[in-house]
Amino acid sequence: MARSINQVILMGRLTRDPEQRTTTTGKTIANFSIAVDRAGQDDSADFFDVTAWEKLGELVMQYLAKGRRVLVQGRLRQDSWDDKETGKKRTRVEVVATDVTFLDSPSGGDSGSTSSAPRQASASKDVVIDDIDDKPIDLSEIPF
Repeated sequence: MARSINQVILMGRLTRDPEQRTTTTGKTIANFSIAVDRAGQDDSADFFDVTAWEKLGELVMQYLAKGRRVLVQGRLRQDSWDDKETGKKRTRVEVVATDVTFLDSPSGGDSGSTSSAPRQASASKDVVIDDIDDKPIDLSEIPF
């Protein structure tokens, strides 16, 4: 019997600041939405609502804001309900995040670096080997 898989990975930008709420049992929930550009198409994007629970939700509230780039991993969840005003059946699909990776700094730079100096320093440590001989490798010299 085959197992089911419900997994989604999205990379995009927050379309609004995250909103926080607390359940009646005291669990923290952060809600936000992201826009994911469509590959090869100008000025078009898909929009996804994302929910992050407890510690992950607290981190989202602490570090993310509108415009920040994120990588969201999670699962899809579909809700359905009856609209109280119209009486019609409503549905929505949202992403329940299991991991959120912050891809840039609050100032809008790349993740992990706040200035260009660290990038230059790491580039100077690269080693280029110009002289490589074509002798066969003796496998008995490999330690594993």
